[in-house]
Amino acid sequence: MNNIDMVRLVVGPLEVNCYLLSCRETGAMAVIDPGADASRIIHEIETRDWRPVMIINTHGHIDHVGGNAAVAGHFHIPVLIHALDEPLLRSEDLFGLAPVLNARPSPPPERLLQDGDTVTVGRVDIQVLHTPGHTPGGCCLLAGEICIAGDTVFAGSVGRTDLPGGDYEVLLQSIRDKILPLPDDVELFPGHGPSTTVGREKEQNPFFSDIR
Repeated sequence: MNNIDMVRLVVGPLEVNCYLLSCRETGAMAVIDPGADASRIIHEIETRDWRPVMIINTHGHIDHVGGNAAVAGHFHIPVLIHALDEPLLRSEDLFGLAPVLNARPSPPPERLLQDGDTVTVGRVDIQVLHTPGHTPGGCCLLAGEICIAGDTVFAGSVGRTDLPGGDYEVLLQSIRDKILPLPDDVELFPGHGPSTTVGREKEQNPFFSDIR
């Protein structure tokens, strides 16, 4: 992964993948989707020679943002999220998950992301790919040969679209426009479950048959 070090932590009862993405040269790092188990995330960071500089949320569902407040408050770092999902950070806990996740209300984002934006972590550039469908502001984060895919696409599946703001046809369009054009060897790191590659999903993902 070139200049990138990355650790995956599976957090909370919904088993969200929280990624700690660090620039190997500078030690600057981003916390991506700290959904729960904030104390564990903080401990993992503090055991390494890393310097947290931001939180990036791939989307605004509470299982991916539930630890924003604790992690951001501990390290005094900003939260970044796509503009269309910013309202989700302020929305009511519709499913009553906050107590289960020990979640606190997220601080307001200091930067609202848009499609095509570049987020810089040390000397690592992360390209924002807006991939709506699971949520209106869902994003994938492309850094070299890795793509943190949020709940857009999983190994053998795609994100659910039956929650408020979801749209199956929009999700398939996002995958068609933003994921399929990536090189086959780009590794996909989803919001839940194991990693995969673009090429493997082209061959094996049954949902991709609806795209072509």
